Order: sequence, then C-alpha cells, then structure tokens
Amino acid sequence: MEWTAWAGMAAGLLISVVTAPVGVSGAVFLLPFHLSVLGVPSPAVTPTNLLFNVVAGPGALWRYRHDGALRGGLARRLVAGTLPGVVLGAAIRVFALPGPGAFRILLAVLLLPLGVWLCVRTLAPARHRPLVDAEPSPAVLTVLAAGVGVVGGIYGIGGGSLLGPVLAARGLPMARVAPAALSATFATSLVGAAAYALLSLAASGHVAPDWWLGLACGMGGLVGGYLGARLQPRLPERALRLLLGVLAGGVGAMYGLQALA
Repeated sequence: MEWTAWAGMAAGLLISVVTAPVGVSGAVFLLPFHLSVLGVPSPAVTPTNLLFNVVAGPGALWRYRHDGALRGGLARRLVAGTLPGVVLGAAIRVFALPGPGAFRILLAVLLLPLGVWLCVRTLAPARHRPLVDAEPSPAVLTVLAAGVGVVGGIYGIGGGSLLGPVLAARGLPMARVAPAALSATFATSLVGAAAYALLSLAASGHVAPDWWLGLACGMGGLVGGYLGARLQPRLPERALRLLLGVLAGGVGAMYGLQALA
C-alpha cells in the first residue's frame, strides 16, 4: 500500500473520532488534505470524499442504531430531502464548477457565522437559548435538506457539516442531531458517488473517484466513527454544541483564508 493510502487511513480515523459525536463525517476536513497534501485532482476529489463517507459512515451509524439513537422521523426526512439534491449537485460540479475556488468562498460564508452563532448561543445564559427540540417543520426540513444535498453533491462534504450546526442552533439536542445528520450524509454520499461514477463515462478529465485512496480513508473513518459515536453519550451536551460550533467556525475560517490567499 502506498504512503498516501496509509496517510489517508490515519487522517480518516483521527478526524472521525472527533467529528462523529456531533454528526459530521469529517469529509469537510479531508478535502483540503486531499487537495493540498495528497494532490488529488479536481473534480475527482469530490467523489473521493463521497467514497470516504460511504465506507466510514456505517461505523458510527451502527453504534447509534445499537444505542437506539436512530429512532424517529428526523433522519428519514433529511435523507428524503438530500437525495434529489446530491444528484443535481454532482451534475453541476462536473459540467459547470470544476474548480475549488467557489467552494471555499461558499463554505466560508455559510460555516463561519453559523459556527460563531452556535458558540455564542451555547455560552449565553439559559434564558437566551432556543427551546430544546425546536424541530423545523417538515417543509422547512425538506427545503433545507435539498439545498444541503446540492452543496454536498458539488463539493463532496456529505452535508452533516451544514445540517448539524443548523439543527443544533435551532435547539435540537445533539443526541438527535448527530445520528440524523450522519444518516443523511451516508445516503447522499452513496448516491453521489454512484452519480459521479456514471458521469465519468460521459465527461472528460478526472471525474471518477480515486478508489484506493477513498477506500483507505474510509476504513480509517469506519473505526474512528464507531469510536466517536460510542463516546458521544458520555460527553456533556454543552461540550458537544461547543465542539460543533468550533468545528464549523474553524472550517469556515480556514476556507475563507484559502479563498483570500
């Protein structure tokens, strides 16, 4: 196995341990690693990231299912909304947005203020916090999930890094947010990776995923996601919200700086 596969496996494991407790697959952190360190070409980096989500996702999801955290309709509603969006996003990525510049700006604009807002809300006095379990209406969830699906299909980030902070900021407990967001990430990544594989037959350039690297990162993420999901019930709600806010804001700031460089 080449050094890139070993490096990808280690990165997938370490990132997933940290991100799985808050419903983020870790693909949003792997993307700059793939681009800058491992040299995965664009747009092949997107399906490679989606492949990581497909392989890594079952580890955390199995643990959440074992703990009974996947009960309820939130995960089903998110999956139903994101699936159509990810197919559209894949087509947009291949035929209209092959470069990473717009992606960095978009993530910076979305995640930086969202992460800061979530941290401020979490640290604010209790009377200023939103009501617990303030789940959006089914229509709002569908629109939100569809939009996240498009973004995930374009840039290979699954969607949990966007859905998680939004739902947590609405006041939903992390015990519900994390498994639902990871479910949507896994489903959209599965469909998105298949869409890219089909689009590679009709498009020129590096469209298909880097299969070996995506599988290696995913195997690390499979183990890391299981460990992270197992840790989640042992972590305080406030700490999880702060972790999600810091991750969202940190990713937004990172991509904002890259866009300005």
